Formats: sequence, structure tokens, C-alpha cells
Amino acid sequence: MKNAHSIIIQPHITEKSVAMSYGDPMITNEDDIQRKYTFLVDLKANKIEIRKAFEDIYNSGKKGDDVVNVVSVRTSILLGKKGRRMGAGRPGNKPNRKKAVITLAKGQALEDYGV
Repeated sequence: MKNAHSIIIQPHITEKSVAMSYGDPMITNEDDIQRKYTFLVDLKANKIEIRKAFEDIYNSGKKGDDVVNVVSVRTSILLGKKGRRMGAGRPGNKPNRKKAVITLAKGQALEDYGV
């Protein structure tokens, strides 16, 4: 079994991912907002492992209403750029990465996303 912190590597912070973390701006009721968070994950991790690792990290030491529930996990592989110059002008390749978009239950949010 892999460690939860080796599966979820780091948050993937972009303008679009921060906007998704605020939820749909058309919904005015705070309890109906469904937030999505983006993370870089291990290339070999599947959706079930990502869900379990995310819940292990963010639910450690919490009980009751503070528990985070994951509704869905979507993954995509970001291909590394080819022909990048590395070191002394030699061509090389950037590594491939895997991104996971994690959707939480309605009304739930992460307080330390991207910190």
C-alpha cells in the first residue's frame, strides 16, 4: 500500500483551478455550492487510491460535520514537453504528470487548499 502523501503530490494551482474551488458563481446558497479541487498525483495511482488518499489526508483527526466527502475523481495525464534544453544546451524531455480533479459533496470546502 502506498503512502497517502506519495499518491497526492501537490495542489495544481492555476487561475482556472482556483475559480473551480470557489464553485459556480450563479448559485447563491452556500449549502448548494459544489467545489472542485485540482491536485498533481502519482502517475500509477488509480481513482480509488486517489480518493482514499485524499480522504486520509484531509480527514485525519476530524469527526462529525468536519469530515470531507469525495463525490467524484477525474484524472488526466499531462504529457511532458519534448525537446526542452536541459543543462549545457542539450535537448531533453520534461516528465509526464497526472492531474486529478476532486469534487467534494455540496456545501463542503477545504480551508488550506494551495497553502
